[in-house]
Amino acid sequence: MLAEDEAMVAMLVEGMLIDLGYEVVAVARTRQEAIKIAETTDAEFAVLDVNLYGEYIYDAATVLRERGIPFIFSTGYGNAGLEPAWRSTPTLQKPFQIQDLASRLDEILPPG
Repeated sequence: MLAEDEAMVAMLVEGMLIDLGYEVVAVARTRQEAIKIAETTDAEFAVLDVNLYGEYIYDAATVLRERGIPFIFSTGYGNAGLEPAWRSTPTLQKPFQIQDLASRLDEILPPG
């Protein structure tokens, strides 16, 4: 699952994920779409832009956490831009490279 409101960034991250051997099963552009997808997805993990059109993604992150689906935040502000309760969540600071994404995925996904 990918949540990103900027179309070009979404395409770039999707391309990175494909290059790393993953399939993007759903893309959310808004907070509401992200929540709905989080409630129903069978994704192995999610990459969530923290701010989608001025709305924070924390509700969708909560759903994913409750369902046991690991996730990474992406934001231009890094961990410092997250609400304090979420600062321990693996985070990618935009812009990021494919190696950064791979490292974060290694942190949240089981070996194998």
